[in-house]
Amino acid sequence: MSREKVVRMKKSFTKYLLSCFKVMMTVCVSVLAAPGHDGMDVRSRIEDDRLIYSHQGQTVTIEAWGADGLRVRVVPRGGRQTSDWALDIPAGTRGKIEITPEKATIRNGKISAQIHDIFTQSGHLQFFKHTGDKKVLILSEYDYAVHAHNPGTRTFKPLGDGLFHSELHLAPRDGERFYGMGLNATGRVNLKGSVIDLYQRHVKHVVPFVVSSEGYGFLWNNPSLGRVEFGNNRTRWISYGCRQLDFYITAGDSYAEILEHYADITGHAPEFPYWASGLWQCKLRYKTQEEFLDVAREFKRRDLPLSVLVIDFLHWDVAGNWRLDPKFWPDPKAMVKEMNEMGVRIMISPWILVAPESENFAYMRDHNMFTYYKTSAIDGSRDTIPGASFLGAGARQYDPTNPEAAKYLWSKWKQNYFDLGIRTFWLDPCDDFHEIQDYDQILYHIGPATEAHCYFPVAHQKNIYEGLVAAGEKEVVTICRSSWAGSQRYGAAPAAHDILSSFEHLEEYMKAGLNLAMSGIPWGASEIGGFVTQDNTSPRFHELMIRWYQYGVFTPIFRTHGNRPNNEAWTIGGNTYPHIRAAIILRERLRPYVMEQMKLASHKGLPPMRPVFFDFASDPKTAEIEDQFLFGPDLLVAPITKYEARSRDVYLPAGTDWTDAWTGKKIAGGQVIKADAPIEHIPVYVRGDNPTLVKLFQKLYEE
Repeated sequence: MSREKVVRMKKSFTKYLLSCFKVMMTVCVSVLAAPGHDGMDVRSRIEDDRLIYSHQGQTVTIEAWGADGLRVRVVPRGGRQTSDWALDIPAGTRGKIEITPEKATIRNGKISAQIHDIFTQSGHLQFFKHTGDKKVLILSEYDYAVHAHNPGTRTFKPLGDGLFHSELHLAPRDGERFYGMGLNATGRVNLKGSVIDLYQRHVKHVVPFVVSSEGYGFLWNNPSLGRVEFGNNRTRWISYGCRQLDFYITAGDSYAEILEHYADITGHAPEFPYWASGLWQCKLRYKTQEEFLDVAREFKRRDLPLSVLVIDFLHWDVAGNWRLDPKFWPDPKAMVKEMNEMGVRIMISPWILVAPESENFAYMRDHNMFTYYKTSAIDGSRDTIPGASFLGAGARQYDPTNPEAAKYLWSKWKQNYFDLGIRTFWLDPCDDFHEIQDYDQILYHIGPATEAHCYFPVAHQKNIYEGLVAAGEKEVVTICRSSWAGSQRYGAAPAAHDILSSFEHLEEYMKAGLNLAMSGIPWGASEIGGFVTQDNTSPRFHELMIRWYQYGVFTPIFRTHGNRPNNEAWTIGGNTYPHIRAAIILRERLRPYVMEQMKLASHKGLPPMRPVFFDFASDPKTAEIEDQFLFGPDLLVAPITKYEARSRDVYLPAGTDWTDAWTGKKIAGGQVIKADAPIEHIPVYVRGDNPTLVKLFQKLYEE
C-alpha cells in the first residue's frame, strides 16, 4: 500500500472519529436538557423565596440579599450551615425566580443568576448585571470545556469532623481589575495577578471582599484559612477547611453604589466622633504617668493641636492583670482629669495575653477561656504562645469567640480602665498570636481555627464595642491591627502594625490602604513614620517623617506611632519641626471637611480615602493611577514617596478643572503635569473652584 493511500485512510478515519464525537456531544446535551431526563425543572425548586438546585451530592441555594445582591451557598453531602459570619443581618428582600427545563434563574434588581447544565459541569453558575433592558455577563464559574481536563469547578474534599478542603473556580475577563481584600502588601492597587493568603497577622488584614471593574462586588463569606488567586487564566478561592461554600455578589452602576450595598448587608460604621478627627500621638512607649502627662503639657505649651494620646502595652504589672501598674501610674484618676481639662482623650492598649502569674490566669484556665492546641497536653503546657515570652513564660491567649471569656475580660477592662475615665481602646493584638505555621492546629470555642481563624479580630472588636456601648459610651473608635468582613460596624479603624520606617513601606502601605478602603472599611488609620526604626537620626529619616506626616494628613485617622524615643513632633530632629507642625495645623483646619467625609462613610459606606478611579471611572486613564488618591470628592493628593524628590508627575482626571491648593492656579483636567513638591508640602489639588478649601491651604502656605 502506497504512503499516500495510508495518509488518506488516516485522515478519513480521523474525520469519522470527530463526527462521532460531535454526535455524542449533541446527544449528551440534549439529554441533559430534556424535561423527561432529569432537566433543570427536576433538579431545581423554589423554597422560602430561594432557588435551590440539587445534584450529584451538592445543594446550591441562591436567594436575594439586600439591594441588587444575591447570596449563594453550596452544601456538599455531609456539610451543613454553621454561622452566618459576616452575613448575619437579615436580608429582607425577595427575588424573582423562574425555572424551565433548560435553566433556572433568580433576579434581584440589577443582578441575576442563572444555573444550568453544561457538558463539563452540572449546575454551572453565571451572574448578570441589568441596566435598563441591557443584560451583561459579569461573572461566571470557569468552564473547563474538555471533560477530561475538569478537576472540578466547585470541589469538596473531606477532611474529617465535617470539614472540607474546598475550591471555587471563576472565569477571567479581559481587562478586569480587582480591588479590596483588606490590607495586603502586594505593591499594587489592582490585585489582578496577585495571590493572597487568607490569614491575619500584624501587617496584613484579610477582608475577603473584592470589587471588580466589571461592576460587581464579591464577598467570600468564609473566615477559614485559605488562599485566593486572581490569576490571568482563572480566579480560585480556596478554603483549607469549611463546611459549605458561602458567597455574596452585588451589582452597581458605580463603585460608590457597590460599597453602599455592601455596607447595608455587613453593617455600617458608627457615627464618627469629632475628637477622633485630629492628631493621635503614640509611640513605644510612654512608661510613666509623669512622662505621659509631660507630653500632653508640651503639646499645650506649644499650642500644637492634639486629640488623642496613647498608653501603649506593658503598662501593667503582670500581663493579664489589665490595669495600670501603680508603681508607674500612681494616680490614674488625676491623670484622666488633667487630660480631660486639656481636651485630650486617652487611648490604652490592653493586650489579650495572660501570664501564669496573673491574678486572672487560674480562673480563665479552669473555665476554658483560652485558645488551645488540638494536641494539647492535659496540663495545657503546649497552649502557651512562644512569641509572647517577653510577657512572661507560659502566657496564654484569651478566646474572643467564647462568650464567657468575653464577658470576663470586659468586666476587668471596665473596672480598671473604663470606670477611671479611659474609654478608648487600642486592640493590639486582635489577631491570633500563635505562630503562623501553627494556625491550623488551634481550637477556638466557636470551632477549629482552620474553619474560623480570620473571624478572630471581629469577635474581639464586637466584644469590646458591645461592652463600651452597654457601659454608656456612644463614641466608639478602636485602632486595631487586624480586621475582617463586618469589622467596620464595631468602630474598627485598622492600621498596619510593625511596618518599616522606609520610603518603600510608605508607598507600599499607601497602596494597601487604598485597597482597605475598597474593602468596605472606611476608617483606615495611618502609622506615621512606620514602627520598626533602624535609623532615627539621619537626614533620610528626617525627610521620611516629614513626607509621612504630609501624607497622613489625608488619611481617615491621623496617627503617628513608632519604636523610637524621638516620636514627638519637636523631638524628631533636624529641621523637621516646622514642616511637621504645618502638617498638624493643616489637619486641624481640615477637620470640618474630614467630618463631612466621615459622615458619608457612616451613612453610605463611602471611604474618605479612595483611588482616583473611584470618582472618575469614565476616565480610563485613572485606572492606571496608583500613586495618587482622592480624599473626599474635592481633594486630589499626590504623596512623595522617594527620598529627595522635589517634583513628580501628577495626572489630573478629565471632566473637571483643578486648582493647585498651594498657589491657586487653575489647571484643566485630562492631562499629566509636572508638580512642584518642595519639602514644605506635597502636591494637592482642589476639584473645580472651591474657595473655602483653596483659602485654607493658601493661608497655611503664606504662614
